[in-house]
Amino acid sequence: MLKDNNSVPYQIKVSRRARKMRLAVACDSTVTLTLPSGMAIRAAEKFVAAKLSWIKRALEYFKTHPVKPKAKAVRGEYKKFKHQALSLAQAKVKQWAEFYGVNYQRISIKNQKTRWGSCSRKGNLNFNYRIVHLRSELLDYLVVHEVCHLKEFNHSRKFWAEVAKAAPNYKQLRAELRAYGF
Repeated sequence: MLKDNNSVPYQIKVSRRARKMRLAVACDSTVTLTLPSGMAIRAAEKFVAAKLSWIKRALEYFKTHPVKPKAKAVRGEYKKFKHQALSLAQAKVKQWAEFYGVNYQRISIKNQKTRWGSCSRKGNLNFNYRIVHLRSELLDYLVVHEVCHLKEFNHSRKFWAEVAKAAPNYKQLRAELRAYGF
């Protein structure tokens, strides 16, 4: 569904997995609002109206800092980098799990569309095969983030305090990782 708010067109997507509203501005200037299923459109419109100045700043940023859109990954790329990514993830997870004194179950490499990594309640860690393209500091932040979920399965202040022990500049790294997109 395409809506328009004060000269800013945006797309609405409804997701059963979403827990809260999420607004994204892509480098091609598309604006997407993701809603949890059952969310009222009126609430979504108010949310977009409240974020209008942020949307305009983001759109202006991409006008002045053009980003070359990335081509969609092909299956061959996933197969090519999967084993390298697994070796990299295993080494980094071992290092940071020892640092934090936590145990994990399984490490998997996946071809995810929207995530760099995830942690299940069972202690399984999943990483995107594209981690092989990250610089070392970003990879460490990503692994630290997921390993810290083994201690705190949320994004509370306590969780971020744990992340900060290994990555004091986590806010900057988090923003940089998000800028990579997919």
